Amino acid sequence: MSNFTHINKKNNPKMVNVSDKNVTKRTAIAKATMFLGKEVVSNFSENELKTKKGPVFQTAIIAGIQAVKKTSDLIPMCHPLLINGVDIDINIIDLENIEVFCKVTIEGKTGVEMEALTGANITCLTIYDMCKSISQKMVIKEVKLVEKTGGKSDIKN
Repeated sequence: MSNFTHINKKNNPKMVNVSDKNVTKRTAIAKATMFLGKEVVSNFSENELKTKKGPVFQTAIIAGIQAVKKTSDLIPMCHPLLINGVDIDINIIDLENIEVFCKVTIEGKTGVEMEALTGANITCLTIYDMCKSISQKMVIKEVKLVEKTGGKSDIKN
């Protein structure tokens, strides 16, 4: 028998049945680190870069929020969720790098880890898209779950 919850007894994919789970408050926080490079970061003023496409961080935050809401459309076994809140924070951490935190909250029967990870990823991809005319040397270095609460277990990485 498989340890994977998304595989049935016949070894075929399935969506996990959460009908017997209790509704609880659940949160997940994902973190992405991204190398922008001095060429890109030097164009920021007051923690924002205004381009012909609009303000980079503000646009990226909106894209990240949209991605959280669309996660079940992108990842086949994710349940559609009624999201209670999304908070995305972008910080320039030095002359070349940024970090993105995406916190997602629901009251539901399943967790929001995939939503937080998706939100952090799409935030970074939007920053890449909006800054690629300056440099294409940007790198999304790491995306990871840093905290999860609610459900069977709490995690803090």
